[in-house]
Amino acid sequence: MYLYFTEIGYGGGIFNLLTSSKSQVFYTGLAIMPVFWVFLYFLWGFYRDVLRRSRLKELGSAFSVSLTGMPIVFIFLISQGILTDNSISFLNSFVVLFSIHFMTFYIPRLILISNNISAIQKGKTGFNTIIIGSDKKAVDIYKEINEQFRSTGNKFIGFININGNNHFPLATHMKHLGGLDNLPEVISENKVDEVVLAIESTEHGKIEKIINKLDHPGLVIKAIPALHDILTGRARINTIIETPLIEVSQRIMPAWQRNLKYTLDIVFSIIALIILLPVSAFIAIWIRMSSEGPIIYSHERVGKNGKPFRIYKFRTMVKNAEQNGPELSSKNDPRITRPGRFLRRTKLDEIPNFINVLKGDMSLVGPRPERRYYIDQIMKQAPHYRHLLKIKPGITSWGQVKYGYAENVEQMVQRLRYDIIYLENMSVFVDFQILILTLVVIFRRNGV
Repeated sequence: MYLYFTEIGYGGGIFNLLTSSKSQVFYTGLAIMPVFWVFLYFLWGFYRDVLRRSRLKELGSAFSVSLTGMPIVFIFLISQGILTDNSISFLNSFVVLFSIHFMTFYIPRLILISNNISAIQKGKTGFNTIIIGSDKKAVDIYKEINEQFRSTGNKFIGFININGNNHFPLATHMKHLGGLDNLPEVISENKVDEVVLAIESTEHGKIEKIINKLDHPGLVIKAIPALHDILTGRARINTIIETPLIEVSQRIMPAWQRNLKYTLDIVFSIIALIILLPVSAFIAIWIRMSSEGPIIYSHERVGKNGKPFRIYKFRTMVKNAEQNGPELSSKNDPRITRPGRFLRRTKLDEIPNFINVLKGDMSLVGPRPERRYYIDQIMKQAPHYRHLLKIKPGITSWGQVKYGYAENVEQMVQRLRYDIIYLENMSVFVDFQILILTLVVIFRRNGV
């Protein structure tokens, strides 16, 4: 290997570099390189769901991340004079560097994943699993999974019935954990990893209710595809070897987009807080001089997975504005201060929201966080609101861009449809569109 790199100029390049004025750049590059690769692995989701990773998919992912990162490394080596086009072409040099990195990265991952798969197939480790259903289909799927030659890793801890009867054929095989009303508590208390939907055709009307109760972080939902779906090609089956189950995906964005969105949230929030520091100082003085009360106002909102957090904003209302209980603001609300009207119209009151983003409570783009008091009222009219709790709330949202502030619960329900559309079409590209539209609305001074 040393002779090879000497022939292409690597040995001489290193010697000349270490004795040149470029050495500082070289050392800086060496220090940044591990961070660069870890960042790429993070974007591709290599550090998530280690027990569920496939060797074949890992091969494709490892090839993709190497193909993405290696050209950047290669360009750096050329720019520093480490690689030179002597007797061996740049293409050969690239192939060698690519192969070294790919094998160095993939082989240890392959060993790790193979060990995990072996442990799962031998029943040494697995996933706490419950079945939703209790009749013939549930019994059939339980037997089929259990009778497979190799374990799928499903450790059945019980079942949930949905038919309200007292006779459950599945009860002879596993523990009865209760009905649908108990489902969220059963999942939390038993640390359930997977749910298998095995309901009868007469129970399909309860699908929406079941899915609404399965909003739990990290939960994998699998279902038996209908024969019609298999014949028409609409069902995507995880494997043709094991029991034919389809996964009901709750991951709204691909791993690399989720991680890129998180990275952009952090980077943009830091930049925004630095750039807007003079503006924030002016706003703080203006609020202090205009009325009594704190400069920063905070109160509890509901975030991802229903977790409460404290949101921070510049105060736009008079002190003790909600002394009589929660009350939404309106266009001509007398509680809003003079600075508050300007801050609300330009969204400058939400500059402290960037602190919430850095803390991990919020994102740049996402449905606006609400108080539990109003969420309870919204869900009486629109139970599907609970789906918005799958993702982090945002500083701006598609609902606010298209609808604006809501002055009552009815308007909140109307605005909900825009946020549901965003939820179903989430991507980094859509986030950029919403951010741009938000700026357009602000500059038009229409308020959002």
